[in-house]
Amino acid sequence: MNLYEQQAINRRRTIYVMVGFVALLLFLGLGFDYLYFSSGAGTPVPVGTSIALLYGSGSSAYSYFNGDRAVLRSAAAVPTESALGQAANDEDRLRIRQYQNVVEEMAIAAGIPLPQAFIVPDSDPNAFATGRDPEHASIAVTRGLLSTLSREQLQGVVAHEMAHIRNYDIRLMTMVASLVGAIALISDWTMRAWGNGGSRGRTSSRGKKNGGGPLVLALLVVWVIAIILAPLVARVLATMVSRRREYLADATGAELTRNPLALAEALDRIEREAGATKSIHQGSAHLCVADPLERKVNQKEGWWADLMATHPPMSKRIAALRAMAYQLARQ
Repeated sequence: MNLYEQQAINRRRTIYVMVGFVALLLFLGLGFDYLYFSSGAGTPVPVGTSIALLYGSGSSAYSYFNGDRAVLRSAAAVPTESALGQAANDEDRLRIRQYQNVVEEMAIAAGIPLPQAFIVPDSDPNAFATGRDPEHASIAVTRGLLSTLSREQLQGVVAHEMAHIRNYDIRLMTMVASLVGAIALISDWTMRAWGNGGSRGRTSSRGKKNGGGPLVLALLVVWVIAIILAPLVARVLATMVSRRREYLADATGAELTRNPLALAEALDRIEREAGATKSIHQGSAHLCVADPLERKVNQKEGWWADLMATHPPMSKRIAALRAMAYQLARQ
């Protein structure tokens, strides 16, 4: 399977996952309406459904226009121009200028507008891209990444992030993060309402009136289970998108530099650096080239890791890049 076939497959899978998010929102809202606002005839008033869709849409719209600024602010990222003025010595200034040059080179190679370059004041090597489209994109790297990697390795990491921008992953992952938050909040609201016990009497009486007691009870059980599991299901859907996008960005980044080994070596050095990226929080973890939280599940394989890990195992990513380098060398 070549790179373009993999891109097409990942885009189709992404559509399926986004449809799954919307379906989950609708199910939570419809279940709430049926159990709380149904009339005697059994026709629900779409209060919960409307709230779920409006809140999910509003949250997505806000994230679409403001999510990148929120991510950069939470990581305390500063533009490279400001970082140059704050540099402690000539060596730091040289590294920052080299980073600016690499960003310009990779933007030209990717055929996209020059993204804004930021630096995160953290000693752990990591990087991420954010924004709503290539015209409104930003790339941020940590000080630890600049001091750890060689120029070729830095080029590989920046190319990886440039691939996220060119493939519109930055928009998708911002929207996914927003939908995960919306589903978690709606689930919490519904659990609180359920805790008040307001629907029990109405559900019971309605079931007796309509003769649908067992059906209503079965729906109630399924809906309550969905409410409890909704945040977990949403997180699993988000991680599915994130993992596949990392593999695709690795391949696209290697295509841009024509040097898969540089990115493989960079990932290997990042992996060998112990410690978490403390400046990057959980809500932005899926955006990073390596898991900033150092969760062990990201280094494992199997069904549980496939469900819960935001990043593929680093060893598998490195092996795939080395295989690409071998194929290029044979060609």
